[in-house]
Amino acid sequence: MARALDNTAKWATLMVLATLGTALTVATNPGFVVTISQEGLDYGCQQGIAVLQKKLENINLPNFSGSFKLLGKGYYNFYSLKVLKFQLPSPQLRLQPDVGLQLSTDNNNIIINGKWNAKRGFLKAGGNFVLRVEGISISASLKLGSDPTSGHITVACSSCRDYINRVSLKVSNSKWGWLIRLFQKKIDSLIRKLLDNKICKILSNSVNTNLQRYIRTLPVTSKIDKVADIDYSLVAPPVATADSLTLQMKGEFFRQANRSSPPFDPPVMAIPPGHDRMVYLGMSDYFFNTAGLVFQQAGVLKWTLTNSTLPKRSKFHLTTSFFGKFLPQVSQMFPSMDVQLVFSTSSPPHLVMEPTGLTFTPNLEVQAFAVLPNSSLASLFLLGMSMNAHLKVSANSDRLVGNLTVDRLLLKLKHSNVGTFPVELLQDAMNYIVPLVAVPKVNERLQKGFPLPVTNGIQLRNLVLRSYQNFLLLGANVHLG
Repeated sequence: MARALDNTAKWATLMVLATLGTALTVATNPGFVVTISQEGLDYGCQQGIAVLQKKLENINLPNFSGSFKLLGKGYYNFYSLKVLKFQLPSPQLRLQPDVGLQLSTDNNNIIINGKWNAKRGFLKAGGNFVLRVEGISISASLKLGSDPTSGHITVACSSCRDYINRVSLKVSNSKWGWLIRLFQKKIDSLIRKLLDNKICKILSNSVNTNLQRYIRTLPVTSKIDKVADIDYSLVAPPVATADSLTLQMKGEFFRQANRSSPPFDPPVMAIPPGHDRMVYLGMSDYFFNTAGLVFQQAGVLKWTLTNSTLPKRSKFHLTTSFFGKFLPQVSQMFPSMDVQLVFSTSSPPHLVMEPTGLTFTPNLEVQAFAVLPNSSLASLFLLGMSMNAHLKVSANSDRLVGNLTVDRLLLKLKHSNVGTFPVELLQDAMNYIVPLVAVPKVNERLQKGFPLPVTNGIQLRNLVLRSYQNFLLLGANVHLG
């Protein structure tokens, strides 16, 4: 049973990758787009057919019997039929624009063995046999769509046809060949009928029942942490063209508690055609900016720095004595105390994507506190901090990761409990502390990454990443591990 489920999962995983649909009307711009090239479709077909072939090799063929004429009426019986091999050498999964996919495979062969016996009066014969069914052609249409309620892909085998070119029967004892020839045509007709019923039934059942049932169990959201998830549900039925299949997803971060719609919409993504990779992932700035919105609203974009968090050889120290060197009133009002800096975002960080690269513009606030002897905090001042930063996005086999670098910091004094002072006095300290301590904390989280919409067992390889207006495009080959 475990092996059967594993096979179903592999077949379903690749069919999900391959059968990405059939409509042209889009009601909402997607935040995330997956496009499958013909090369990706070919790979999915090969892997899926391997699973289908195993299912076909486990066909249970019923016994069959009949009569023949030989100076009267005789009877024959074929039993203990077993499929030894079901060869599917040339499967193809082709696009049908605005319709779906066409699965076809030609020149397939089946080898069946079993036992037979025949009798006519006192004349009896029997033994083993090998039956070869050759030149089988299978053609099936896959109708694709989406479930507007759950956001899942839907797939159904809308039609299936098969054709058998030739059936040849060989018995173990050649002296009875003349007897077999008496009912050869009947055997040929029976085998054609048996297999005709079985092949399309198994294929249709694999798609309509096993595959569709498995698809419904696949999550359309990915858990990030205790705060946020990513919504990868479909926003429209999948789109099929002559060159590719495209899956349009919501691509939106959302809070697990108190989910609300972002105050901005996804942009139009003019994704260029690609053929060098099996799959292309288009990630709009909407995808990333909903992440900034969610984490900022949840209040988790906050970092606290103390003197103990600075490197031991730091030339700056978070103490009132050190701050007193350029802000004497701090050490006078709070002598010989530690200082605590709390970094937080004053507004959701915003990422801009352009062909030249990615620009990240977070607006930060830095609240400075003196740590009193009883461990309570006394507010010193509040700084506004804007910065020009660059975010480098990359990917591994199944996750997006990032790395932040800061070019320039601009400070503004928003409030002070220690008197007015020129904010430039703190510029050197912040230029040192932010890249040394604050940015690495951000990058630590970015390196953990965010999951891409690939199911278990699928790995992305040979990745290439390019920046365009309003979106990133990740190209990759697919490997089923």
